[in-house]
Amino acid sequence: MPHNGPQMGPQAGPQMGPQLPHNAPVTAMPGQQMPHNAPVTAMPNAPVTAMPNAPVTGVPVTGIPTSPAVATPDTVMPVAQSAAGAATALTAPTMMHPVVVKLGAPAPAPLEVEEEPSPEASLEESGPDPEQVLAAKEWHFHHETLRELVDNPDELREIRDKLTEKLTPATDNATRARLLSLRAVVSRILGDLTKALSDGKMALVHAEATGELRRIAIAKARLAHVLQWRGDFAEADRLFAEANSTELPDRLRATLHEHAGRSCLDQGRYIEAFNHFEAALELRKVEDPELIARTEMALDAVSLKIAENGMGPYPRTKEEILQIKKPPSPKFDERKQCWGFVDSDGQQVIKPAFADVQPFRDGVAWVRRRETPNWELIDEAGKRQIDASVGLLGVGSFSDGLAWVSKDGNGGWIAIDKFGKVAISTGFEDVRPFRRGLAAVRRGGWGAVDKQGRVVVPFQFTGFATALTDGRYIDGFSDEGLAIVDAGGRKGIVERGGKMIVPPVHPALVIHPVAFLVASPEGRWGALDRKGRPFIDPLLPSRQAVMEELDRLLADTKPVL
Repeated sequence: MPHNGPQMGPQAGPQMGPQLPHNAPVTAMPGQQMPHNAPVTAMPNAPVTAMPNAPVTGVPVTGIPTSPAVATPDTVMPVAQSAAGAATALTAPTMMHPVVVKLGAPAPAPLEVEEEPSPEASLEESGPDPEQVLAAKEWHFHHETLRELVDNPDELREIRDKLTEKLTPATDNATRARLLSLRAVVSRILGDLTKALSDGKMALVHAEATGELRRIAIAKARLAHVLQWRGDFAEADRLFAEANSTELPDRLRATLHEHAGRSCLDQGRYIEAFNHFEAALELRKVEDPELIARTEMALDAVSLKIAENGMGPYPRTKEEILQIKKPPSPKFDERKQCWGFVDSDGQQVIKPAFADVQPFRDGVAWVRRRETPNWELIDEAGKRQIDASVGLLGVGSFSDGLAWVSKDGNGGWIAIDKFGKVAISTGFEDVRPFRRGLAAVRRGGWGAVDKQGRVVVPFQFTGFATALTDGRYIDGFSDEGLAIVDAGGRKGIVERGGKMIVPPVHPALVIHPVAFLVASPEGRWGALDRKGRPFIDPLLPSRQAVMEELDRLLADTKPVL
């Protein structure tokens, strides 16, 4: 967009003015670091040049819309409670009670607990609920392998049978994901790894169908645990890493780090295991005796292994764990004064022949030759997929298989696929890249469309300014499918289907993994629950103080199955 274009939001997030995030579209100058994710506009007969972070036409922004996650009685893998080996069987993303807490006053009794509706018939006549039995069960762990020790396998088989009874009438994805993954946990502990693998894979399919971030993370973690026990460490580690989103509650993230560390311990990756256990402690800064005891046991096991076998291999990068193949990187040839591309070893893979380039995204990259102001698209072998003769002066990086392009670079943005086929013909004034099926776009006001061009969020906002407690600002939707919208300086929260969860009446809003932090007109901070209801009165001096109060409240609540 032009340097003097409209801003996405008056306060936070990437803007059309001089302040842009790391993924702002720019043109790389010789010797500069290439931009992360950037639509670029080429001016006729001149190369596009911009200082680092300079705004240009049609900047897509980061945002990964999925269905908003709702706190549920879902659970994660069995974890040890103390160094002696006693444990609560399963830990869950904690559900908060909607209570209003005033500064300096004791917390009132919980008003209600949001339980997930259970479509299954009561099993009262045939005995206690297997999920509750599993939650209350105490586990013992091997001091070196950190794996569960089974004292009474018949009891576990009975629990598995009762989970099957509950599963049979269940038809909704959420319930089937929960029960299948719990059954996978029991089968894994019993050593029935083939059954566990089948249930774990099917549970993940159902979880992904819900679109709920936490449910998907839990299903991935349980499946990863099965794969770890089967010795498929590469896939297990990949799933653990994928599951551990920064948008999850810290308690759940800490548990995921613990189990990723145990997988590394099994592989002899002792430094990596130590790093995971340390990360688990760092995430739970508040008093958490159970986590401290579990982590002490894990660190003792690491120390024993290091004493026997040494430190093990050097820790892998996140890209290596996620099995992400690094695409060719732009490299400027000083002698030819042109851009080309090199592989991860610095070997040339695409000859320098371009006046300007963008990094590879989705397996393709936009490049521009000296003789034309128009952009063309190439694959990682340098093969041309969209010719410069198409006449595109403005282009955005591909995401979700689509890219926004413009004939003049000043507006009229349409979406095309990697072969130039038009997917959305509506010309928008400004656009953001697709993430998980949605893109923020502007036509008068800001709204959002899906990959077919259907409007899912009306064009009635002055911008997207999604602030997260991990410090990120997103011009669009979070991983959970939530976005903070700006309506004339007042912030609200909308979900990916267009439903307004929090009306735009607040001076400032921040998305917390289990709540929404809100500011009062006086600059004090409080919190709403995930349905937009008051949870902590806005009396605290900072949002950090609210986060600490939420941690304190969460530390006192028990996970619910």
